[in-house]
Amino acid sequence: MGKLQNQVAVITGGVSGIGAATARLFVAEGAKVVLVDLNEEKGKAFEAELKALNAEALFIKANVTVEEEVIQIYKQTIAAYGKVDIVFNNAGIGRVQPTHELEYSEWRNTVNVDLDGVFLVAREAIREMLKAGGGVIVNTASMYGWVGSPGSAAYNAAKGGVVNLTRSLALEYAERNIRINALCPGFIDTPIIPEDYKQSLAAATPMKRLGKAEEMAKAVLYLASDDSSFMTGSSLIVDGGYTAQ
Repeated sequence: MGKLQNQVAVITGGVSGIGAATARLFVAEGAKVVLVDLNEEKGKAFEAELKALNAEALFIKANVTVEEEVIQIYKQTIAAYGKVDIVFNNAGIGRVQPTHELEYSEWRNTVNVDLDGVFLVAREAIREMLKAGGGVIVNTASMYGWVGSPGSAAYNAAKGGVVNLTRSLALEYAERNIRINALCPGFIDTPIIPEDYKQSLAAATPMKRLGKAEEMAKAVLYLASDDSSFMTGSSLIVDGGYTAQ
């Protein structure tokens, strides 16, 4: 029996990169997965891929920055599966640009997705989990929630916010049987990183390679499963040693 047998997991940003790797691992561990993303074509194809493996999967197109669409994620999940046990709050975007060239609209867009969206998804998850008597939330932050990086002011600020939002929510709901932790990845080999950046990012990592999406998925599984049953309000940094420098 898998570690997530018969549990229902909502995964935002769920059709590529770390989200997709986590969905594959979750279904292998017995979970039913709800894949949330804006890319409908890719989402439907991934849903079909998982169903072909005899997994239970549902794709929902939604923008995590739109409150009503986030509410609908949970309404559709409850309608399909009757509950929500796990939420991997993973949707996010990145931007590298000198701060003096950064338009306020670009700042707002990054913070809106990477922090406001995390709040909305977590808030609605908590509302459902309070009704059910508990649950687990894993928020995707970043090693850049702990250290700075030139040209990433908006991203750094948002991810630092996710780290502390995770702490705050974890304390607020610890006695209500809702565990909330954050994953803080380093440089991961996913489509979001341009090919011409990968060599330099690997060189900047003490282990001299990029992380793999599958390695992040294993960390998410740990945080989502009973293996981490006495853990809440923490940030798990998985960065090949970058923040130890």
